[in-house]
Amino acid sequence: MGTDNQTWVSDFILLGLSSDWDAQVSLFVLFLVMYMVTMLGNCLIVLLIRLDNRLHTPMYFFLTNLSLVDVSYATSIVPQLLAHFLAEHKSIPFQSCAAQLFFSLALGGIEFVLLAVMAYDRYVAVCDPLRYSAIMHGALCARLAITSWVSGFINSLVQTAITFRLPMCTNKFIDHISCELLAVIRLACVDTSSNEAAIMVSSIVFLMTPFCLVLLSYIWIISTIVKIQSTEGRKKAFHTCASHLTVVALCYGLAIFTYIQPHSSLSVLQEKLFSLFYAILTPMLNPMIYSLRNKEVKGAWQKLLWKFSGLASKLAT
Repeated sequence: MGTDNQTWVSDFILLGLSSDWDAQVSLFVLFLVMYMVTMLGNCLIVLLIRLDNRLHTPMYFFLTNLSLVDVSYATSIVPQLLAHFLAEHKSIPFQSCAAQLFFSLALGGIEFVLLAVMAYDRYVAVCDPLRYSAIMHGALCARLAITSWVSGFINSLVQTAITFRLPMCTNKFIDHISCELLAVIRLACVDTSSNEAAIMVSSIVFLMTPFCLVLLSYIWIISTIVKIQSTEGRKKAFHTCASHLTVVALCYGLAIFTYIQPHSSLSVLQEKLFSLFYAILTPMLNPMIYSLRNKEVKGAWQKLLWKFSGLASKLAT
C-alpha cells in the first residue's frame, strides 16, 4: 500500500457499550456512582494510612501506592466514558486517545509490579518475621515503589509509540469503551504482527513474571504457615495475606485472561466487560477488601471514627 493511502486520522469514534439512549443514561448513573465510591474509598484509605501511626509500615506504604494507582487508572478512563454516555458524537482526538492509552497502560503495569512487591513484603513478614524490619527498610521500600512506577511508564511509552505509529487509513471507529491497546491495533491497515509480538513480550514481563513471583512467594508462605503449630498462629499468618491474595486474584486473573494472547477467542463484548471490570469494579473493591478483611485497618477506622464522634460531641456542647 502506498504512503499516500495511509491516512493518519485526526480523531476516533468510540462505539462504547450501547447506542440506546435510555441504556446510556442508566449506565451513566451506575458508573458515576461507582466512580465516586472508588475515589472516596481509595482517598480515605490513603488519608487513614497518613493519619494513623500504626499503619506507617511497608505493607501500608505499598497499599498507599496501590490506592493512588487505582484512583489514577479509573480517572484515565471513567470520566471520558461518562461524558460519552451523554454525548451524541462520541469522538476523541488523536492526542487524547494516545494519552489515554499511555496512562491506562502505564498504571496497569505499575499495579501488576506493585502487587508482586507486596507479595514479597508478605513473604518476608511471614517467613522471616524477626528480620522483617531490617529487610524491609525505608530505602528498599522507596526503591521498589520507584521501580514499579518507572518500569510501568517506560513500558507504556514504548507500547504507545509503536501503536500510534501504525497507519489507520480511514479506520476511525474503535469498538470499545476507551482507547484500549488491542482495540486500537485492530484499526491498522498494515501487518501488526510486530505489535502483537511486543504485546506478548510485555505480557510476559509485566504479567507473567510478576505473577510467577507472587505464586512463588505464596508457595513459600503457605509452606511456612502449615508448619506453625498453633491454630491461632496459622490464622494470624493467613489473615496477614488474605486481603492481598484476594486483590491479586482479581487483578492478575482478568489481565492474564485478556492480554496474554492477542489472538484469543474473546468477543469484543467480553473485552469491553473485562475492561469495565478492571477500570471501575477492581479499583472500587480494593479499598473495601483491605478494610473488611484487615484487622489493623478496621481498628484504624474505628479509632478515627471515635475521634470524629468525640470532636462532634464537643462542638455540639
